[in-house]
Amino acid sequence: MNARVIASGVHQSAIHDSAARHVQGSALYIDDMKEPEGLLHGWVILSDRAHARILMLDLSSVEAAEGVVCVMTARDIPGLNDAGPIMKGEVLLADQIVEHEGQAIAIIAARSFAQARDAAKLVRVTYEDLPAYLTIEAALQAERFVVAPLHMQRGDAARAIAEAPHCLSGETSAGGQDHFYLETQIAVATPQENGEMHIFSSTQHPTEVQHIAARLLARPYAAITVEVRRMGGAFGGKESHASLIAGMAALLAARCGEPVKLRLSRDVDMLLTGKRHDTLARFSVGFDDAGRILGLDMMIALRAGHVADLSGPVLTRALCHVDNVYWLPNVKVSGYACKTNTVSNTAFRGFGGPQGMFAIEAVIVRIAERLGLSSEAVRQINHYGPGQDTTPYGQSIGENNTPRLLEELKTAADIARRRGEIAQFNASHPYIKKALVTYAVKFGISFNLPSLNQAGALLHVYTDGSVHLNHGGTEMGQGLYVKVAQIVASCFQIEREHVHISSTRTDKIPNTSATAASSGSDINGMAAKAAADIIKSRMAAIAAAKFGGAADDVVFSGGYVYLGNRSISFPDLAQLCWAERVSLSATGYYRTPDIHFDQASMTGSPFYYFSYGACATEAAIDILTGENRILRVDIIHDTGASLNPAVDIGQIEGGFVQGQGWMTMEELVWDQAGRLRTHAPSTYKIPTSRDVPPIFNTHLLADAPNAKPTIFRSKAIGEPPFTLAISCFLAIQEAVAAAAGWPAALTLCAPATPEAILRALGGGKEGSAFCEQKAAKKLF
Repeated sequence: MNARVIASGVHQSAIHDSAARHVQGSALYIDDMKEPEGLLHGWVILSDRAHARILMLDLSSVEAAEGVVCVMTARDIPGLNDAGPIMKGEVLLADQIVEHEGQAIAIIAARSFAQARDAAKLVRVTYEDLPAYLTIEAALQAERFVVAPLHMQRGDAARAIAEAPHCLSGETSAGGQDHFYLETQIAVATPQENGEMHIFSSTQHPTEVQHIAARLLARPYAAITVEVRRMGGAFGGKESHASLIAGMAALLAARCGEPVKLRLSRDVDMLLTGKRHDTLARFSVGFDDAGRILGLDMMIALRAGHVADLSGPVLTRALCHVDNVYWLPNVKVSGYACKTNTVSNTAFRGFGGPQGMFAIEAVIVRIAERLGLSSEAVRQINHYGPGQDTTPYGQSIGENNTPRLLEELKTAADIARRRGEIAQFNASHPYIKKALVTYAVKFGISFNLPSLNQAGALLHVYTDGSVHLNHGGTEMGQGLYVKVAQIVASCFQIEREHVHISSTRTDKIPNTSATAASSGSDINGMAAKAAADIIKSRMAAIAAAKFGGAADDVVFSGGYVYLGNRSISFPDLAQLCWAERVSLSATGYYRTPDIHFDQASMTGSPFYYFSYGACATEAAIDILTGENRILRVDIIHDTGASLNPAVDIGQIEGGFVQGQGWMTMEELVWDQAGRLRTHAPSTYKIPTSRDVPPIFNTHLLADAPNAKPTIFRSKAIGEPPFTLAISCFLAIQEAVAAAAGWPAALTLCAPATPEAILRALGGGKEGSAFCEQKAAKKLF
């Protein structure tokens, strides 16, 4: 047998399947599709009050406006006015009470986008204002929560703190973050015969769109078909909230009997849809002379917004990531999802994990400050180790790649030399201060809810040897489609160009889970492999019969199928299978094994495995302006046996920069009336190419296949790199300490904007007096 090798299977750096079309501008997104005849355009009328009773809603001028075909309120919904992904009663359209500025109160369909937008301005609403709770602190004091508080405990934290040689208390906070996907929320709903509906939706969760549209329309799930080829970004923002937009489009289409496109403007998108949960953490910690944590009692509170949405699971994952890479022998963590009169926050890359990991770093740096140690020394002494490898919720961490990652990072990033140079720089530069931190992360992979960890795939092999691939995962730019195509290509040992990737559709793969929790490749790849293996076994039996041998001895390699020294091309074998009346179509199914979690006790093994990463981040601040720059980042990330190294490196870099935005510049601001003041690029700053670290070195951990039998021993990569960007905040905080001392640095909260840095430099005040004193010393 002269085996051939394919060039585009797994472990190869294949380009993204849509890369060329992205560059050419020919990749079709929903708004690029040819508009069907009679298409109407939707618009959403929003509340301008944070909490109020609607006394009068006058839509007569809206209905009479040019081009308007129909206007709908909550009372016009034929089914249930319920768009909750988990908890029932989360209304799509407010009826008598509005609970946040930007809540939808009516929807419009008109002949053009401009006509719908202009008509919405004619609405007349009379409100009676009600008390509004806008902050985490206010909701905590009033005990307003969207889900019951959560409590995770191991050992006796109170006793350990009381008996520890040292103890302290503190708090920290981190702001929210808008998803700011390039493609805003959009859907096109088209009525079909017999009351059925087809919906193109920019969604991570086609099945949830299907279910909510059916609920609103009072139709069975089978009557709703949801399709998505690609999204222009999502990051969690199109997991549950895409269903709101698709549901509105479906209602209007059913009412008007015509196709309806609902595309949100950037302002409406930012007002109507949820963000990353802001976080407040308070803690008491006991520790020894070396900085080793002996007991920790922590409270984590999230701003959930006006309804639960996904806040319960987000809070659960936050608590499950408080430990990060640290052994906490005695720990109690309480979590609160606070009900506020702001937009309901939702899934965002990391899904609560970054908030929990950020909170524990506040503990680390305060211990270091109290003992006069480096934060790096305190981190290291608290790392998981032999005999100390069980999480607070009772799961063994299994393989622990943290020590290896940090050791390799020391050499790769030249840590010792650079720290010496930074010390010299800071001693001679009064206005610019630098700092370098090393940081490691551990991120659990799987949905917290075990039932969501399942996937399906549908595969057809045609008689020319080409393959049609469909699965339940969605493509939002992360490279899922190309990875799963590589998996199928490797199974059949054909080049990836012969595997045709098709849109995700609910009428092909039913009952899918969201493409989220970094599990897309894990579960959909396994399902596709299962389908390929079924077909492959059928083809092997035909080859064995042809050549006179055993099916177990048949080998697929390089586009051919071998049995001993005899061979047949893959297309010819497909033709032969058809001639022998053997099915070349199969469905595949996968469920993640070995996971379980008891929500009541907050114990179990919710994650199939952990993904690890480490980075060295160098930052600089200008003490006169508060401006900051991330100068250099070195990352080594654990991707197991990477399915596609090029795609994975792109995910690492993109995830880090998005996390950098959360930690350093993206600031959501509500005024005292509960109005979001940062709902456009003019007021909300996201990272641009100029913010990317000028030196950005990314490496994959070599020779580290996943110890668990995942798809080709790979590891997930979507969310873990995001959390590495917490190092940006930590580096800036250490730079503030270099300028003004640790007491000032500990007042810094995220995001570390120039204003926040100046406040910290001034000891929590505006910082101007501090800067004036520094300038006077220099000038005189």
